[in-house]
Amino acid sequence: MNKIIRALALISLAFPMWAQPIPVQVDGVVAQVGKEIILNSDIAMQKEALAREGQTLDDCQMLRELMLEKLLIHHAAIDSVIIADEEVDENIDRRIDQLVSQIGTERRLEEYYKKTILEIKEEMRPLMKNQMTAQRMQMTITETIEVTPKEVEDAVALIPADSLPLIGTEVELAQIIIEPRVSKQAEQDAIDRLNQLRERILGGSSFATMAILYSEDPGSNRNGGEYKGIKRGVFVKEFEAIAFNLRPGEVSMPFRTEYGYHIVQLQTKRGEELDLRHILIKPKVEQADLDRAKTTLDSLRAAILAGSITFEDAAETFSADEESKLNGGVMMNPMTTDVRWNVENLDRGIFYAIEKIQKGDISEAVLVRKPDGQEIFRILQLRDRVAPHRANLAQDFSLLKNYVQNQRKQEKMLKWVADKKVETYVYLAPGRSDCEVL
Repeated sequence: MNKIIRALALISLAFPMWAQPIPVQVDGVVAQVGKEIILNSDIAMQKEALAREGQTLDDCQMLRELMLEKLLIHHAAIDSVIIADEEVDENIDRRIDQLVSQIGTERRLEEYYKKTILEIKEEMRPLMKNQMTAQRMQMTITETIEVTPKEVEDAVALIPADSLPLIGTEVELAQIIIEPRVSKQAEQDAIDRLNQLRERILGGSSFATMAILYSEDPGSNRNGGEYKGIKRGVFVKEFEAIAFNLRPGEVSMPFRTEYGYHIVQLQTKRGEELDLRHILIKPKVEQADLDRAKTTLDSLRAAILAGSITFEDAAETFSADEESKLNGGVMMNPMTTDVRWNVENLDRGIFYAIEKIQKGDISEAVLVRKPDGQEIFRILQLRDRVAPHRANLAQDFSLLKNYVQNQRKQEKMLKWVADKKVETYVYLAPGRSDCEVL
């Protein structure tokens, strides 16, 4: 749930019970909003998901959140607010990447959940789609809310000075990332290795055994490279283009995706659903490749310091980071959608790289190992450092504008809920009558 939904859900919302036949409490039905049903298992599943992330809500709090979510989903269907499956898959992939970065490796994530990556994704899919639909509906409701600088100024003037938040040290950063280029020989070595494994499999060796011994996909290698119940949209397009065109038992030729080189064996095809095994071999980055990447970045840094090229132009031309390169390398904070970063929330590697440099300085090139094991080189420019202070319009206008704008959005959401609850059928099971949603 996003912050506004969470805030609204924790307000006591008096949903009126319409004078309609009450549903029989079958299969653990605890509530209904429009056509949307909430089961006991839904509450348990959401609580378990939050617990894994260190958050806790009691049953009534979770029920309030779910009822608000279902109200949004119900009216999203009426207003034709739709989330495409592709969007859901992209968000699931990003969430998996975040979880992997927190826990260390895909294997450790699978051990923690006691499920394969594919099973975790399948479990996430309905929850993610519901969340995204509710968020999209909420955005539709509040998208016209804008506040002028004068409105921000007036709102902040009403807040006592000692009630304005204290802001810790903040920095603005830009980066240039250079990825080592895998040599053509390393790519050919990966292809040759897969061709050798393919020949052994065609000669009678077990695909599963070869996957256990040689595949570099931590999500499947210990299961013999097996993925079951694969539907379109789960894997990258290049993988699906091969897998969905194989015959049962057929082993593909080696092919490339962003993860490396693969061979795939189709086991079973049920309409548009597959069971398959695959082996992944990643071309090896050699020390010489790393040395070339660092030399490139060192030379680029020297050119920037000499004034031959600006940091912004260098980022746009050479950086491998797609999110920042077109913005002059400036790193946007995804939590605040602002360019400011609280130093307490910085990645430790970034913190130490900029700890002793001054505004405008550029760090030395450092090697960074990403959660998936990929090694890259990065330089950072400290664009600004803001000392701890109490929030004010001069230094924190963007933060305060967001605060005022979010207040207005919440007011509009509350009005929307008040309007919609009188025209929407809402049922709450008798056993839940002590919850504040009443």
